[in-house]
Amino acid sequence: MMRAALLTEYEEDFVIDTIPDPTITSPTDVIVRVGAAGFCRSDIHIWHGHYDALQKGAGIDLPFVCGHENAGWVVEVGSAVTHVAVGDTVLLHLSPSCGYCKACRAGDDMHCVAGMFTGVLSPGGFAEYVKTSARAVVPIPSSMAPADAAPLADAGLAAYHAVRKALPHAVPGTRTVVLGAGGLGHIAIQALRALSQTEIIVVDRNAAALDRAHGWGADHTVLSQKDRSHIAEIMELTHGAGAEVVLDYVGEGGAQKDGVEVLATNGVDFLVGSGAKLEIDILSQMLIPERSFVGNSGGTYNELVELVALAHRGVIEISTTRFPLEGVNEALHALNDGKLIGRGVLMVSEG
Repeated sequence: MMRAALLTEYEEDFVIDTIPDPTITSPTDVIVRVGAAGFCRSDIHIWHGHYDALQKGAGIDLPFVCGHENAGWVVEVGSAVTHVAVGDTVLLHLSPSCGYCKACRAGDDMHCVAGMFTGVLSPGGFAEYVKTSARAVVPIPSSMAPADAAPLADAGLAAYHAVRKALPHAVPGTRTVVLGAGGLGHIAIQALRALSQTEIIVVDRNAAALDRAHGWGADHTVLSQKDRSHIAEIMELTHGAGAEVVLDYVGEGGAQKDGVEVLATNGVDFLVGSGAKLEIDILSQMLIPERSFVGNSGGTYNELVELVALAHRGVIEISTTRFPLEGVNEALHALNDGKLIGRGVLMVSEG
């Protein structure tokens, strides 16, 4: 039996209890002892019950083990697994894929027809062990601690995936507004700085996060205000033209409106954060100015490999606040209340 943080009721604290260990049932299965598991805003959405219909459609019900940002050590492999062995340090892509469908063969494994989102549609890493498939396992250097690697699996990957898509638009001489300097945003700023020479304007409601944003690569920082006066400040920084690129890592609380308002003619708004509805006037805010709005979800296995390489070289560093597994509710409320800087990480077991 293994320890796990269980979501037993929506909007109630997690419960620490013991549940059966996962077992090998397929030749491509891999079981990993979880060293660290990142705490994501998607976990907050699950906690609120926003994914209830989606999860029940996959046969998932409460109690449930969340956690889709997982890193640790291989403890058991199926008979067909050859690229990792027991004892290897690994990072887990958040969506095991089949390898045979059109999306997988195109390298677009996030859209696999049989994909199973770990920690959302199958038990995740808020437990001592997690089961995944060989296609989701990314070997990482043994010198890279699971706590440093785990947030790469989603916060890093989602941030990087959107940045990679934005690069053709974020050319020298352009302005890019990054909405949110938290778990995803602080990684995106570093990736954007490493891969482009666009002028980066970072917006957040957390002054402490903004204080660190220049070190991550921001050219300008803007404190988000309830009266929305920050919109005028952003427009002033862009000389009234708006930003050619917006990367929205918040997606709620008014940030989704900010993205529309500060977007330049022919600009592209890359939406990553979720929780609210995007409302635009199709004619005046989209068609006439030829603006585009692009959804982003996760990222590919190959992008995760690239991100690990950047992190290993020290180009991207993850800012984390660490909690023991028993501190899951402290992490939950700190994230829900907007008090975390960087990524909250549960330290599940030691190496």
